[in-house]
Amino acid sequence: MDAVSIALIGDYDPQVTAHQAIPVALGLVAEHTGLTVKFEWLPTDQIHADTALERFDGIWCVPASPYKSEEGALRAISFAREQQRPFLGTCGGFQHALLEFSRNVLGWADAQHGETSPDSERALLTPLSCSLVEAVDSIHLLPGSLIAKAYETSEIREGYRCRYGVNPQFERDLLTQHLQATGHDSAGDLRAIELKDHRFFVATLFQPERAALKGQVPPLVRAFIEACAEHRQ
Repeated sequence: MDAVSIALIGDYDPQVTAHQAIPVALGLVAEHTGLTVKFEWLPTDQIHADTALERFDGIWCVPASPYKSEEGALRAISFAREQQRPFLGTCGGFQHALLEFSRNVLGWADAQHGETSPDSERALLTPLSCSLVEAVDSIHLLPGSLIAKAYETSEIREGYRCRYGVNPQFERDLLTQHLQATGHDSAGDLRAIELKDHRFFVATLFQPERAALKGQVPPLVRAFIEACAEHRQ
């Protein structure tokens, strides 16, 4: 089979731990699955209407927001959602996957990210009551979900570097029959979501890619790459 091709949506910064971890994670998955995996960083400010996203087997929206172009990130997420292209969103990718869904599926045109529009009446992402910068916590996964199948368990521990999460004011209306909560932390806060009517669309506020820096294959990244390989076939 030809190489699996992944678009990394985000503004590469060698100082960002997650950006250091992602190529390592993809390399470990390739090694353990026997798949050839190619990836390309796509800066958000270079994603436009004519960007050829269809040449990628999967879209990974990576940490370290605010992005240079919120519009560029949302455009890539829309493509993955609408075209049934496997999608993984971690940290900032989780936040922007929810923002894209709220605007383009729920019709909340005024939905904003509280990091860039703190005074918005519909700030969908707001500061966490307890900042999760370099924090590790347990997460309970919904049995039968894509993420639970990836980890082969319903209880995991993962690390964060994040200050923004879902605004509790909008959480109930956000979680429709299409968008499903699939992970909650020890306090019961939303930490992972999936789209039900999609082959693979998973987003987490935590950063599973970090496990690669300890030499571990991140189960969720492996599941994402396997979904991309299936799509390619």
